[in-house]
Amino acid sequence: MSIWDRIGDFVTRFSASAKAGIADVVEAVRTMFEGDAELRRRVAFSVAMIALSAKMAKADGVVTQDEIRAFREIFSVPPEEARNVARLYDLAKQDVAGFEAYAERMAGLCGTGHKNCAMLEDILDGLFHIAKADGILHEREEEFLKRVSEIFRIEDDHYQTILARHLDVGEADPYRVLGIERGRPFADVRSHYRRLIAHNHPDRLIARGLPEEFIRIATTRVAAINAAYEAIEKAARAA
Repeated sequence: MSIWDRIGDFVTRFSASAKAGIADVVEAVRTMFEGDAELRRRVAFSVAMIALSAKMAKADGVVTQDEIRAFREIFSVPPEEARNVARLYDLAKQDVAGFEAYAERMAGLCGTGHKNCAMLEDILDGLFHIAKADGILHEREEEFLKRVSEIFRIEDDHYQTILARHLDVGEADPYRVLGIERGRPFADVRSHYRRLIAHNHPDRLIARGLPEEFIRIATTRVAAINAAYEAIEKAARAA
């Protein structure tokens, strides 16, 4: 059974109840898969991306065709499961609970002491990918993303690194993108870059729970890291 089949089961169960919300789905994920941590992470990630994407669209007030396209780029959903994803998306948009309430639930899936939790960073990266799809990161979207990062206990310096990854290469500070101090010897930058690439290789992300269907997040992150490193390397050679 795929993660989409699992999500379909949740949607069928909870959409029939007028009082049900995404928080109930998150709680079901937490309790039903206690014996299968990998499946729990994969389903939880998928639910979080769908639910928080819907809430971000509601907070922004406008859903553009670019954002819909970006959503579909991340969610490589089998055609037969598209209806279940749409139903979960609608359930999140209609839920009276604010996004903060179940962002807290999502954070809880990482356990206590989840500062800079890798899965939560992956979720935030996916939300950035959708938010910037129309070529502009709107103020209300950035406020939403910053608040989600705070709930996820992502430290501000690390959040600024994530933000920089999603700016145009010409606008972003390449040192900020890599998360390393400006002025460090180039050998240190190169070693740091290699660690980042190894840590963010798509296979590593899949191993820690990122579903294969969301591999676009990994490839865009690596592309941003590569572009930043190339900019620093070019400047070093010109010096």
